[in-house]
Amino acid sequence: MAADAALALPPAAPPARPRVLLVGTALAAGATFMAFAGMIGLYLGQRAAVLSQGGTWLPDGVHIPLTPGGIGMGTMLLSAVTMWWAVDAVGRNDRPSAYLALGITVMFGLAVINATTFLYTQMGLAIHTKVGLLIYTITGAHLAMIVAGLVFASVMTFRTLGGEYHGRDREGLVAAALFWYATIAVNAVIWYAIYVTK
Repeated sequence: MAADAALALPPAAPPARPRVLLVGTALAAGATFMAFAGMIGLYLGQRAAVLSQGGTWLPDGVHIPLTPGGIGMGTMLLSAVTMWWAVDAVGRNDRPSAYLALGITVMFGLAVINATTFLYTQMGLAIHTKVGLLIYTITGAHLAMIVAGLVFASVMTFRTLGGEYHGRDREGLVAAALFWYATIAVNAVIWYAIYVTK
């Protein structure tokens, strides 16, 4: 009789899945942020050394306009809202809003790439100079980070379209949002260190 009662019980719940994607993304975002901190620290150290000796940091004829960088920073801040809108929409099983939010986030990321490449055409900075090498390396690496974040968000969008993420299981989108927020944080540091203080 006890054996029959034991057989009638439902099976035990599967063990909680470790959040491998989220933890891996957090580690990758942290490592990427630290790499940028090192590059920007090198840039600021070189600039401080030149300025302390009474020199000028930017070569003659080079001007870094603030407008493209400021527009890029504002666009990245807007994309923070749309990225979280996508995560929230998937949590509420509102797929149309999630697709719209992810589409707008991708559009914002492409707009920042466009603003940065426009800034390159306006600066008049040669890459063979020390200043040019540092600025193009830092901003070019950030463009690569934006592209990686856009690919990550796009893959998560397709996985959402396929029905893998819904309701309470939205780990992939949360991981994409985490990486995107690290991209925004790096952009904020670049914006202030390179575009504002020059």
